[in-house]
Amino acid sequence: MLTLTPKGELICPADEIFDSTAILAQLSEAFENIQDNAARRNETVRILRDAQKAGRKTIADAFAKRPFDARPLTRSYTYLTDGLVCTAMQVASTYLHPLATPTQGEKIAVLAVGGYGRGEMAPASDVDLLFLTPYKITAWAESVIESMLYMLWDLRLKVGHSSRTIKDCLRLGTEDFTIRTAMLEQRYLAGDAALAEELDDRLKTELFKGSERQFIEAKLQERDERHHKQGERYMVEPNVKEGKGGLRDLQSLYWIAKYIYGVQDVAELVPLGLFEPEEFNTFVEAEEFLWAVRSHLHLVTGRATEQLTFDLQVEVADRMGYEDRAGRRAVEVFMQRYFREATRVGELTRIFLTKLEASHVKGAALLERIFRRRPRVKAGYKVVHGRLDVADAKKFLSDKLNLLRLFEEGLRTGMLIHPDAMRLVTANLSLIDDDMRQNKEAQRIFLDLMLKHGNPERALRRMNELGVLSAFLPEFEHIVAMMQFNMYHSYTVDEHTIQTIVNLAQIERGELVESLPLASSILKRGVNRKVLYVALLLHDIAKGRPEDHSILGAQIARKVAPRLGLNKSDSETVEWLVRYHLLMSDMAQKRDISDPRTVRDFAKAVKTVKRLDLLTVLTVCDIRGVGPNTWNNWKATLLRALHAETKRALETGMEDLNRANRGAEAKKALRSALDDWSKADLKAETGRHYAPYWQGLNLSTHIEFAKMLRALEHSGDPGAMEIHLHPDDDRDATRACFAMADHPGIFARIAGALALVGANVVDARSYTTKDGYVTDAFWIQDAEGHPFEASRLPRLTQMIQKTLKGEVVARDALKSRDKIKKRERAFNVPTHIIFDNDGSEIYTIIEVDTRDRPGLLYDLTRTLAAANVYIANAVIATYGEQVVDTFYVKDMFGLKYHSESKQRGLETKLRKAITEGAERAIS
Repeated sequence: MLTLTPKGELICPADEIFDSTAILAQLSEAFENIQDNAARRNETVRILRDAQKAGRKTIADAFAKRPFDARPLTRSYTYLTDGLVCTAMQVASTYLHPLATPTQGEKIAVLAVGGYGRGEMAPASDVDLLFLTPYKITAWAESVIESMLYMLWDLRLKVGHSSRTIKDCLRLGTEDFTIRTAMLEQRYLAGDAALAEELDDRLKTELFKGSERQFIEAKLQERDERHHKQGERYMVEPNVKEGKGGLRDLQSLYWIAKYIYGVQDVAELVPLGLFEPEEFNTFVEAEEFLWAVRSHLHLVTGRATEQLTFDLQVEVADRMGYEDRAGRRAVEVFMQRYFREATRVGELTRIFLTKLEASHVKGAALLERIFRRRPRVKAGYKVVHGRLDVADAKKFLSDKLNLLRLFEEGLRTGMLIHPDAMRLVTANLSLIDDDMRQNKEAQRIFLDLMLKHGNPERALRRMNELGVLSAFLPEFEHIVAMMQFNMYHSYTVDEHTIQTIVNLAQIERGELVESLPLASSILKRGVNRKVLYVALLLHDIAKGRPEDHSILGAQIARKVAPRLGLNKSDSETVEWLVRYHLLMSDMAQKRDISDPRTVRDFAKAVKTVKRLDLLTVLTVCDIRGVGPNTWNNWKATLLRALHAETKRALETGMEDLNRANRGAEAKKALRSALDDWSKADLKAETGRHYAPYWQGLNLSTHIEFAKMLRALEHSGDPGAMEIHLHPDDDRDATRACFAMADHPGIFARIAGALALVGANVVDARSYTTKDGYVTDAFWIQDAEGHPFEASRLPRLTQMIQKTLKGEVVARDALKSRDKIKKRERAFNVPTHIIFDNDGSEIYTIIEVDTRDRPGLLYDLTRTLAAANVYIANAVIATYGEQVVDTFYVKDMFGLKYHSESKQRGLETKLRKAITEGAERAIS
């Protein structure tokens, strides 16, 4: 008789998941008419497959109604799997291979191991089985196991299996910690119960006992390696199972507890004093939430998916019933909860390990073994296992400023804070009130944490995780664990804020002189550090609200800066920096810096060199804090150029910016570079270009075009074209120069040719000469955002030439390549188109802010060309899935687009091209 007992509450009635009595009756009835073993096996699979399908549907339907009830869900999948495995065992041992008089050696026990043994199964979890025999496996046992496995495989279960004796288990468990961990969670399913019990006893007495310390260290090493591989807790596409703060971390706690204390459930750790009751509740909540997320992931994809990618985040948030809130998408609300749970898992792990350390089970921290000398701590503190702890809790809490002083002492001594001290702080956050926030000494301590010890991120990160930062700065609470649902930002908003401060501290320590010479030299000359640190701490404080976060952030900064102890003038500077923290980045990346008006407008906005320097350092730290690969030479070059030009304008006056001055300097430089050219050739070259050409390109590009134009003239072929691709290392890009006879639409054709070879355009300039040629310079990168390898350039040149000659039609060839990847389709990027007639003296600036895709620039430039718009240059700024394409244009008569009806007409055409292209890209 088959008796299944659920290990707790299921998500729906047990017999609706798997009715063992009915199924066994069905099988015995079927077997009366079938004698052949193969046919019996097939019939078993058919009956079980129907039961499996019905059971899975019942569970999934119940979970859809109760999308957070993960514990009953995981038990239900375990119950269903138990039914399938035990029935297969019964059929194999009773009907397919019956034994009239079994000998002592012909016994077999089937055990569940790993996650299945623990009774926790997600919809697509593996089924790990151990077939246990007393001695070497017999022919009968082999037949039973084989028949069982074939049935389970036919049911499409992912079965992991091993056949071992008790002796094998003990030997292998000694050698391999993974096997030992799986054995830790073995659970008897079917067959000889006495055999399974013997294994359990011998594992405890012969394998586990006495090796506790060794096991813990192995598990912790595994955890560190896993985190290193998966990345930090706050990466925006986390791995729910293996990532930091994920399920595997909670399971490691459980394994260690079970190994040492023999507990069957985490609840048993409370009476043992390892967890406080509220900490246990946190454990249960975090575990339930993470299991729910993982189960929805499996159900959405139909397989064991553990990575919460962007497209799946949207679906899981929807399945769990999250809704849009003011200024934030449902998916962002869901992910904020996810990251907060992950942080809690980290705290629990710390608390638990400290308790173990206290009972001397875990070896002393490695660093402590190396450095036995302990730093002296101030009165009121003590050192426990190399960590900073509070000597007397009552005394400590009698002065609420101690809640901040603890972190100062941690930085001063370089010691990590003991989890008991952390628990004390977390339990008493209510002491941090308005009275404390206004306290001068509290303000000094807080600012010193950032300014004094050269390692501000350690204090800030720990204060953030423990809730101290949000208690002292209530405005910060809103952005804790807040995710921005886009591909540009790699971190949550609070983590990004801390990353920007990490960058500033690194520049101050002189660690980034080579990669950031400008920011390093500004800090070396001296700036107001207090203003910079506070501005970085507050720059994104208003993210995730319906209003513009720069404007609202500045209003918040106006209130917060004085509360942090800044004087009136410093507070005003912080407010200005928060208000305009994107200005320099936008000017550098979305405008043409070589246009004098760009620099003039920017100089008017910053007003002083002091503010320019502060904004430059803030901008560098902000861009670098977005993600590990956001900063590059291209952005560095743009910011350096904008800083240099603006500084010059502020120091020597705006007239220094006029085109004539710059043009004369550029021509002079070209003459001295081409000193082997004849006077006549030089005169022709310096006389054929209009003023913008001399300003918009650097000397090496002027030299390149001079040689290309001379080659065109000498060729005598009106249809000839010159294409030169060259690495431009200063800008992390490849420079592509094109020279040919001018005719309409060339810019668009080049954009199409470049899209076809998989090149991303980051900047483009187009200039016509007075004698009928066009010189176009494009800066391009490969799909990874790097210059193309030199070895690929000849082939790229050839392919581009074919397109420009019309041998390949870009519009047709692009159709199959202009696609948006599946995981990137979940992003909503609204299209904004702006016409600006003030940002340049001679051009109208059209700024198109929309969803990026490979063929976008080609579609936009083709549309503009068809409307007889002359494109002088294009500046392209990419932010993950969003792109801002800025075009400097004139109409066919060389005039700006002042008329509103013409602007509206162009906007309609551009929007149509964007919409049609976007539909094509996801089809």
